[in-house]
Amino acid sequence: MSDGRLHAMICGVVQGVGFRYFVVRLAHKLELTGWVRNAGYDKVETVAEGQKDALNAFLDELKVGPSSAHVKKVDVEWGKPTHEFDGFNVTYEEW
Repeated sequence: MSDGRLHAMICGVVQGVGFRYFVVRLAHKLELTGWVRNAGYDKVETVAEGQKDALNAFLDELKVGPSSAHVKKVDVEWGKPTHEFDGFNVTYEEW
């Protein structure tokens, strides 16, 4: 399998519902690297790198989210991995 990079913007009821920590747990389970952060009102942004089959499974779960979330849409960009990440974490950088 080849590696890939996924950049996703998840929109809907995704803040204050544990969405970022859901993403971190999922990424660890799928052995992905990258980050997740809040990206303004009603948006969460994530970048993940890893095996393409794991990234596809990750995307499928992002479209659903945790039970307390309501995902309206997920915008996705695919790219080549940069291998810049050591793990997968919540980041608090400004958007």
